[in-house]
Amino acid sequence: MIDIKFLRENPDAVRENIKKKFQDSKLPLVDEVIALDEELRASKKRADDLRANRNKVSKSIGALMGQKKFAEAEEAKKLVSMQAAELAELEAKETELNEKVQKIMMTIPNIIDPTVPIGKDDSENVEVERYGEPVVPEFEIPYHTEIMERFAGIDLDSARRVAGNGFYYLMGDIARLHSAVISYARDFMIDRGFTYCIPPYMIRAGVVTGVMSFAEMDAMMYKIEGEDLYLIGTSEHSMIGKFIDQIIPEAALPHTLTSYSPCFRKEKGAHGIEERGVYRIHQFEKQEMIVVCKPEESPAWFDKLWQNTVDLFRTLDIPVRTLECCSGDLADLKVKSIDVEAWSPRQKKYFEVGSCSNLGDAQARRLKIRVKGADGKIYLAHTLNNTVVAPPRMLIAFLENNLNDDGSVNIPKALRAYMGGVEKIVPKA
Repeated sequence: MIDIKFLRENPDAVRENIKKKFQDSKLPLVDEVIALDEELRASKKRADDLRANRNKVSKSIGALMGQKKFAEAEEAKKLVSMQAAELAELEAKETELNEKVQKIMMTIPNIIDPTVPIGKDDSENVEVERYGEPVVPEFEIPYHTEIMERFAGIDLDSARRVAGNGFYYLMGDIARLHSAVISYARDFMIDRGFTYCIPPYMIRAGVVTGVMSFAEMDAMMYKIEGEDLYLIGTSEHSMIGKFIDQIIPEAALPHTLTSYSPCFRKEKGAHGIEERGVYRIHQFEKQEMIVVCKPEESPAWFDKLWQNTVDLFRTLDIPVRTLECCSGDLADLKVKSIDVEAWSPRQKKYFEVGSCSNLGDAQARRLKIRVKGADGKIYLAHTLNNTVVAPPRMLIAFLENNLNDDGSVNIPKALRAYMGGVEKIVPKA
């Protein structure tokens, strides 16, 4: 959410930003919110004038009574009563106008970074760099669920009977591999100076609307019936929410946290054949990283965050690339975003395994996450987030890139301590 003062002073810049994001239907919102804001400020000024006058008149009533000017005192009382009624109307109007302004401001997209490439959707995202040599082996690589089934490592049929489509049972070596990757990612981030955290898996509506747009909320979040609670779609939501309504001493920044959680997503819409199995599901586990920092430090932290994910995947012998998200692919709160994609030898292409985002002060403004500088001035923090690793999708890349022609799967050196020291796992059948 951008600053209303910025919009008031730079409406053309806001309109241009909306056009860059190919959301022209939102252009009328700029004039609408400017008009509402003017009305709101006029209403507030009138209310302030009435309060000041009421206080002045109220003080005079006692003096008039002391001077036995009872008629004048009664007239003053009537004036105070009339102004109180008008003030009550103005306060109700302020509440209504303020809600309208806030709703529109939460719909207008954040100002994107000047370096963001302009494009309509993810098909126009721009490759930045590749890490590791993408290899296609001479033998055929099966679909990921077939690989898992060879290890008796997945049961989708039972999951469908128990919970429906989009769920799974992981078993045996595959389940152990899943947990090993999460544990390794946790320690990897701790070694890089991040504080480990296990957050709440449910959050209130006020936090949800603070960390994401209405469109994302509708497409992703599961609501707990009868409660002001939502299941988290990623631990970033509750991790950023941890700082809601706080004023953080500048000396305490940056806050660098890495968190484990299960994640729950609706995953609305139709998906392609390669997104079956455990690629796009309603429940999964993830290791996340978030940073709360000073505004001038957020660009440097952005580069550190996505590099962490690249480095982790390379220690697991998985080739990856970074992809700069274009303007039309950025969620409304994001200033800049880079996706990390892993190589799929089966598909002979890369697919997304993580996303790194700088949200500027958008989340901080919504959640009132403020910083108190050494000079005593209060300003908004910047927030960033990035996926460390999100199995089971990450397992697809892991299994394909470490698969041998005899069906066994190599365990990279970095992961062996978490897999009981084994160098490879062997199919059951």
